[in-house]
Amino acid sequence: MIDSFIRALKKSPGSNGVFNPWWEMDPENDFNKSAPVIRRNQLKQYFLERIGTAKFLLIGEAIGYQGGHFTGIPMTSEQILLGHKKDKGILPEFIFSGIEPKRTSKPAIKPNGFSEPTGTIVWGSVADFNIDPKSVLIWNAFPWHTYTPEKGFLSNRTPTGNELNDGIHVLIKLKEIFKGINIISVGNNAKKMLQKMDTDALPVRHPAYGGASKFRERFYTIMKEKMAKLKVPSTAL
Repeated sequence: MIDSFIRALKKSPGSNGVFNPWWEMDPENDFNKSAPVIRRNQLKQYFLERIGTAKFLLIGEAIGYQGGHFTGIPMTSEQILLGHKKDKGILPEFIFSGIEPKRTSKPAIKPNGFSEPTGTIVWGSVADFNIDPKSVLIWNAFPWHTYTPEKGFLSNRTPTGNELNDGIHVLIKLKEIFKGINIISVGNNAKKMLQKMDTDALPVRHPAYGGASKFRERFYTIMKEKMAKLKVPSTAL
């Protein structure tokens, strides 16, 4: 089922300014041609360790160049996988532990790997609130990376309405794998797409552009309420 899902990701929009981390190589920044395979394997392991344990699905907007572009996992940076965010309470095994985590960007670009602010805030909140990280699954309304062609792969842009529509079939497949999961929309674009799909979701503020405190406050409130109903143990909530 997961293999089928990952194969479905191969059909990314052919429009300019869309990068497919799992099936394409970044010719400027990937360390070698094995990078897409590494990202597929890491995404698969991330999913495998959440089958039967994931209770909360956070839906963001799109892959970012500092996160999933090089790790294959939404809102997750190379620095998280390489253990460089332990000072924030974020451990590599939060994401997966069954295989050795790897970077795919050239070390010369960022010696310690890329760091994504949004990913650090989200996974940091999971750590701070003492939530089982394997109960949390993060994905995006538009699953691929949208960038500005003039600026290159190391840039981000908001997906267009048509591009967001192109990602719906992937989101439907994800919901089929994780049936009955509680969904949280992170930001307006995710909220709009889930509404278009007639999917119930609890909205939270996107942590970017000064929204970190509002994200944490709302996320904490939602998780406290939901985890109490699900009788999920947590010493922090």
